[in-house]
Order: sequence, then structure tokens, then C-alpha cells
Amino acid sequence: MSMQSKSDSYAAAGVDITAGYRAVELMKQHIAKTMTSGVCSDVGGFGGLFELDVTGMTRPVLVSGTDGVGTKLKMAFLLDKHDTVGIDCVAMCVNDIICAGAKPLFFLDYIACGKNFPEKIADIVKGVAEGCVQSGAALIGGETAEMPGFYPIDEYDLAGYCTGVVDKSKIIDNKTMEERDVVIALPSSGVHSNGFSLVRKVFDVENADIKSPCEALGGKSIGETLLTPTRIYVKPVLALLEEVKVKGISHITGGGFYENIPRSIPEGLGAKIDKSKVRILPIFDLIAKTGNISERDMFNTFNMGVGMSIVVPAEEVDLALSILRDNGEDAYIIGEIVKSDEKVIL
Repeated sequence: MSMQSKSDSYAAAGVDITAGYRAVELMKQHIAKTMTSGVCSDVGGFGGLFELDVTGMTRPVLVSGTDGVGTKLKMAFLLDKHDTVGIDCVAMCVNDIICAGAKPLFFLDYIACGKNFPEKIADIVKGVAEGCVQSGAALIGGETAEMPGFYPIDEYDLAGYCTGVVDKSKIIDNKTMEERDVVIALPSSGVHSNGFSLVRKVFDVENADIKSPCEALGGKSIGETLLTPTRIYVKPVLALLEEVKVKGISHITGGGFYENIPRSIPEGLGAKIDKSKVRILPIFDLIAKTGNISERDMFNTFNMGVGMSIVVPAEEVDLALSILRDNGEDAYIIGEIVKSDEKVIL
């Protein structure tokens, strides 16, 4: 990038392009940690280049996903902590494409802000880079758009895009799912990055004390608990796919159990979930109690402590649990597949 580029007129309108250069320099150290063998370009080009290695694949299929962080960003603004929301951004994308069995290859981010504070932008990208490291994806590009008059000076939006690859014969579909298959839960770290419009209303976060220790949350503050980044399940699930015939995966995001589990269940079958086995996290009990929210609405809005559900054959469930636990997931059984016109039975 040429440091000769400088416009006093543009700066007078609220856009400091030299701040953009500074932000890029600060984020380079974080981006470097994500580099993989397929990366063919440096930061700053017009497009990110990635060489696709299809060794061992018969019919490689690209799988893409895009998402943002949503109003969870308001928590980052209130707490003035910006180095974890990037993990959420990556997680929301890579956790989606792993549901098809795809290995993430690369990621791009988009940050739009009212004013480019280079250190803040670098903090955001630090989180994005950490998410990429956790998922094995390379951060090969992005965009920071300074938009005065559109966003408040101290606020921003964050979104991302990822691409992964899977051999066509290994794409996870639900065609072989049948009665007595088992539903396994992978625990969430908390609210993840969904339902925050309701959460913010329940706790009145703009006006309440969200920084003091909360007994119901084991001494953590409400703010700290809510800002906990989304878990990334890519590496444990990829390890599972190497040895177990996985029949369906659901990323439990907005819409909770009722909206997301059905997305991996075929017609004529349903997932019978034993609510007594769901390890509901304290934050969800606090949300329900404070907001006087029904159990049905809770399970239809939040992940309730289950970030991902996986359907495997009954005869392989012990192996599946062993592999997931060996890869850092405290996986456990929450239900089974039954014949039903209802996709989720709670």
C-alpha cells in the first residue's frame, strides 16, 4: 500500500484513509497466525487467492457460509471489549458449513464503522484470526469501511464469509437416518451469538449494572457471561467424521431446538429430545426467570446449552462419544430418532 495516499478533503468529511493503513499494519501479526499452505496472496490485494488441494478427493464440492455477530456487538460496545466478537463471527460461519461435512479453507471479514480507530479494528481482527486458527481456516482478506454519518462514531458492524470443501460422496445428508439413531449434544459456551435482542431487553443492558459479580452466574458478571465467545466445533467434528457414519448435524443458532434440529431430520422422522438430559446453563435459567419467559419460548430462541446436535447410528454412539471427548468435547446423549410427523419432540 502506498503511504503517499492522503486526502485532507476526505478526512474533513470524516474518513481518514491513513487510519486504514495503520489498522492493516496492526492486524498483520494476527492474520499471519492463520496462514495455511493454500494461501497464495498477501494482505492488501484486491482479492484473496487460495490454491485448492483436492488430493484424495474424487468430486470436490465447495461449501460456503456467511453470517454476522448481530446485536451481541452491543455488549462489546458497553464493555469496551472487542477482541472476542471476531471469534463469534467465524464460528457462526464455520459451524454452519461443518454441518455438511466441509472442512473450512478460508475466511474473509467485513467491518463497517463510524470511525476507524486502528487499535480497535486490530482488536476485532485479532478475534477473527483466533477463530480462524481454531477452525483451521486462513484469513485471506477483508474490508474495513469507514462510514461516518451512517454508524455512530464508536460503533461498528462485523460480518464474515467462509468457504470449505468436502468430497461429494462424503457430504452429510439425512437419507440414511432411521429410527433408533441417537442424538448427541455438544455443549455450548453460553448464549453464543443468537437471541441478543431478547437478552438485551430482559436485562435492560444499557441501563442495568452488568459488570458486577452475579451470584446466579457463579460470580461472573452478566456482561462477561454474555460476551463469552461462541464455541467452534470444526476440529472435533472433522475427527468424528473420519471414523463414524454421521447421519445429520445441526448448528443450534437463532430459533433454538425447534428451528434448527429439524433442518437435519428427513420427512417421517423426528428427534425425541429428553429435556431432563439437556444440561441447561445458568445464564438461560437467569434469562427465563428475569424475563418471565416460557420454557417453550426459551427452547425456540436459545441453544439452552447445546451448541450442536449430531445424529449417529446407535451401534456407533460409544465410539462417537469417545472421539468427541478425546477432542475436547464433553459430548452426551440427549435423545433419539423416532417415527413422527413432528420434527422435534420435547
